[in-house]
Amino acid sequence: MNLSEIPSKEIMPGYHGKLVHSESMTWVFWDVEKGAEVPEHHHINEQIMHVVSGDFEFTLDGETATYKAGDVVIIPSNVPHSGKALTPCKLMDIFNPVRAEYK
Repeated sequence: MNLSEIPSKEIMPGYHGKLVHSESMTWVFWDVEKGAEVPEHHHINEQIMHVVSGDFEFTLDGETATYKAGDVVIIPSNVPHSGKALTPCKLMDIFNPVRAEYK
């Protein structure tokens, strides 16, 4: 498979993702519009977020920081988190188990 052949889906306003699913994981390649927000939420899935480009404000369990290209954040299962793109961003997220609602 090649990313150029995977259609992008707008999962939430301003978050356009190319989704790859295995039996136990979901890998998402995001193009995020400046100002797009993810409201605070939590889920059973463990998550690893990688900022590929841009500036992304992220709050994890009440602690807010701005992440830039190269930064990686580990989000444990059921820990509240939220985010906002301060600039246009490219992000990658890995979820385990599969993020079924993204299928």
